[in-house]
Amino acid sequence: MSVLILTDGSEKVVEMAGKIAKTLRGNILIREASAFAGTDLLPADVLFIGCCEPSPSSFGYIDELLHHINLAGRKCGVFSPSSKKALQYLRGILKSTGITIGSEPLTEANSADIAKWTSGVLSGN
Repeated sequence: MSVLILTDGSEKVVEMAGKIAKTLRGNILIREASAFAGTDLLPADVLFIGCCEPSPSSFGYIDELLHHINLAGRKCGVFSPSSKKALQYLRGILKSTGITIGSEPLTEANSADIAKWTSGVLSGN
């Protein structure tokens, strides 16, 4: 399994990404949005994407790319330390891709059981 974890580069989001990565097996790439290239998505079976605030400036390219790519058949989990608006933003930019988004986003408040959440994303729940 190949996993891509995208972050806005903020401290809390990068910390959450590290915790997510520790629960996974396979080829895992954690990439800050400012260093993201579209080819990073090609091998990814699963995408985890997180930010602190909606529409971070570093997500400009990602936001544009996701409006023009089909990710049907892949799974995704969204996460943010505390911003409901950031979670809505992430779901919004992913909507047209056809990717399966895990039902419950991960927040710092519910991060006690990241392994359970990650498993839910991988199973499509």
